[in-house]
Amino acid sequence: MNVTTIPILPDRLDKTELFADLPMAGLADALDGARIRRLEKGATIFSQGTAAERAHIVLEGRVRVLQTDEDGAQIVVRFVGPGETFGTVGLFTDHLYPAHAVAVTDCTELSWSEATLLDLMARYPQISLNLLKVVGSRLQEAQDRLRELATQRAESRIARVLLRLAAQAGLQGDDGMSIDFPLSRKDVGEMCGTTLHTVSRTLTAWEKAGALETRQQYVTIRNIAEIRRYAGQKTI
Repeated sequence: MNVTTIPILPDRLDKTELFADLPMAGLADALDGARIRRLEKGATIFSQGTAAERAHIVLEGRVRVLQTDEDGAQIVVRFVGPGETFGTVGLFTDHLYPAHAVAVTDCTELSWSEATLLDLMARYPQISLNLLKVVGSRLQEAQDRLRELATQRAESRIARVLLRLAAQAGLQGDDGMSIDFPLSRKDVGEMCGTTLHTVSRTLTAWEKAGALETRQQYVTIRNIAEIRRYAGQKTI
C-alpha cells in the first residue's frame, strides 16, 4: 500500500459521487487536497471501530465493506466501485469507522482529511448536496435489504443480490452480463442473510438450468429474465 503521485486529471473527479457538478476550479482544489494510494488486492483500507479520520473514494477497482459482531460473525454491507464514496459517515457521527474496508481487486483510492473535506464543503456547497444524495441512497439501499430479509425467501434474496451487483458492476458480453469482480458464495450469503449451503445449492441449480455461470468466483448471468423471475420481479 503506497502513497503515490499518480497523475490524475481533475475532471476525473467530476465522475465521482462526492465531487459531481463542481466547477473545474473546485475539482482542481479537491485533487490538490487528496491523498492518492495504490492498493493491492486484499489490502485493508480501514478497520471497524478505529478512528474515522478520512473520507474515501474508489477511483479504480473494487472495495468490500463489511461489518463484524463481537462473536466474529460478519456481513457484507456493500461493494464499492469506481466513483463511489465510502467511510465518510463516521466523520459526521461518532468519528469511528462503522465497518471494515478491504480491496477486492487492485485499486486506486483517494481520500481527504476531515479538515480538508470541511474546507472544501464550505467553499463548494455542491459537495454537501452530493453527500446528502449519497447518504439518502445508502439509506434506501439498507431499507430495501431489511424489507427483503423480512419478506422474501432465500432464493429471491440471492437473485436480488446478483441483480444489484450486475446493475452496479455488470459488463455485457456475448455470453451474458458478467459481474466485473470476484464474488464468493460466502459474499453472496452475507449480503442476503442466508447460509453458504443455501447459496451453493441455489447457484448450482441455476447453473444447471443455464441461468448463470461461475468461473473462479466470477459470475456471469446468462439469462437475466430468469434471474429476475427468481427474484420475483416482473420481466418485460
